[in-house]
Amino acid sequence: MTHAKENLASLATETSNAKTQDLDLLSTSDLMRTLHAENYTVADAVGAALPEIVKVVDVTAERLANGGRLFYVGAGTSGRIGVLDASECPPTFGVEKEMVQGIIAGGRDALTTSLEGVEDKKESGGRDLGARRVTAKDAVIAIAASGRTPYAIGALEVARKIGAFTVAVVNVPQAEMAEHADVTIVAATGAEALAGSTRLKAGTAQKLILNLISTGVMVKLGKVYGNLMVDVRATNEKLRSRAARIVMAVADVDYEKAEQALQQSDWSAKTAIVMLRLGLSVDQATERLFGANDNLRAALASEN
Repeated sequence: MTHAKENLASLATETSNAKTQDLDLLSTSDLMRTLHAENYTVADAVGAALPEIVKVVDVTAERLANGGRLFYVGAGTSGRIGVLDASECPPTFGVEKEMVQGIIAGGRDALTTSLEGVEDKKESGGRDLGARRVTAKDAVIAIAASGRTPYAIGALEVARKIGAFTVAVVNVPQAEMAEHADVTIVAATGAEALAGSTRLKAGTAQKLILNLISTGVMVKLGKVYGNLMVDVRATNEKLRSRAARIVMAVADVDYEKAEQALQQSDWSAKTAIVMLRLGLSVDQATERLFGANDNLRAALASEN
């Protein structure tokens, strides 16, 4: 146990940051500038990991295109970031909630309450992932700043045994989790402004990485046209207005025509666009999208 504690203490994310050692002596203005200056290092750390992120996006997109699912697994801040990214995929990209799932050590209670001890239970990670009936079609991304969280390792071990695509997202080089993953994404964010508080730079890097992965995967799956979220679920007034603006932009019509087409198509922006661009009925537009594997660009490809 002492050896494990010594290993943890030696991690870059746990060491004291020489640039921020006098935080409690600073004025509020200097304090904010000092803390924020550390944020500028995060994007570069993520940028260095782009080659690995590219691999993860390509493989994960292929898995999901063939009926697989994406699981994020983590404890504490890492787990919450995974759950957040998963929960934002259905409204943004119109996918079923089962396609991208977040698993956090300690379950729902851990989303709002710190349950730090649960991350040490390796068997729980494997059990929680197994409860989702993971298969060889799926992709499992485990997230941990330290790269050594037992809960995350347990999930990776089970996923790998099943044959799922496994990924480790970590903030230190030579992480233990790398031994259990097909691909390891390392965003080496270094010492935190507040020593050991990985909700800061490490957490920010993790959020950036998951943003890149989920957005990239959804673009590959045809959930985006240009830079427009054409599969947005128009479930409230703001999103209905957004859907209308998307239809206006792609179909080159005014708001009234866009809204009318959306109402006819049960607020499906893709269907409305195909209707307006190709002069089709709702049923014809739906059938055309189905034949194009729900890819809007493909559905519009022969309009001329």
